[in-house]
Amino acid sequence: MTHKKTALVTGANKGIGLEIARGLGRIGYTVWIGSRNESRGEAAAEALRRDDLDARFLPLDVTDDRSVAAAAKTLGGEVDQLDVLVNNAGISIGWGPPSEEAVTDVHAIYDVNVFGVIRTTQAFLPLLKKASEPRIVMVSSSLGSLAWASDFEAPMAKVNLLGYNSSKSALNAVTVAFAKDLAPLGFKVNAGCPGYTATDLNQHTGSRTPQQGAAIGIRLATLPNDGPTGGFFDDDGTVAW
Repeated sequence: MTHKKTALVTGANKGIGLEIARGLGRIGYTVWIGSRNESRGEAAAEALRRDDLDARFLPLDVTDDRSVAAAAKTLGGEVDQLDVLVNNAGISIGWGPPSEEAVTDVHAIYDVNVFGVIRTTQAFLPLLKKASEPRIVMVSSSLGSLAWASDFEAPMAKVNLLGYNSSKSALNAVTVAFAKDLAPLGFKVNAGCPGYTATDLNQHTGSRTPQQGAAIGIRLATLPNDGPTGGFFDDDGTVAW
């Protein structure tokens, strides 16, 4: 009997997360729409079901220990294993210069973009470990590349956001840590940069569509067994750390 693969995408009620879920659904995955907003999460799952995709809503607030634990328990009662976890949920607030960015804003960004990823990944590891080819995808950003950030002449050098950029640098470090820890178990853990994608996060000023932004996440979620782990990639290949 062929096992139907299951994927959980956090922050999947809209934007890149929704399109990653849609893409995985189209290639046969059962996709769980992680969202802290119940009405939006249910609506997103229903929209995918109207396209004949197997989509379910999972209440999930990555900043809340109890919510994450409850989500892991709920999913564990529905599936035998989790094949893919896509840590997509992310925020950016406080767009002023680093010298003026409020520490409270930086803290809120890290709570979602870094601590939320750690919290969620650890909670769902028992289900992921039951899969034969587990994959974890971290949705990062080229703004988290220290190589790019330290080049004052780089095209993105002017986007100097203290909280958001550094949170993605931290997320990249988290990616490597989990990749090293889980490699002996056959995990592929990678960070993907979707590019400058039009989403709520940037007031839809991005030049790429959510569908284009989702492509790298889908690719990393479906890597073959000889694929990389502990890397940082975009559509063109490897991104410098």
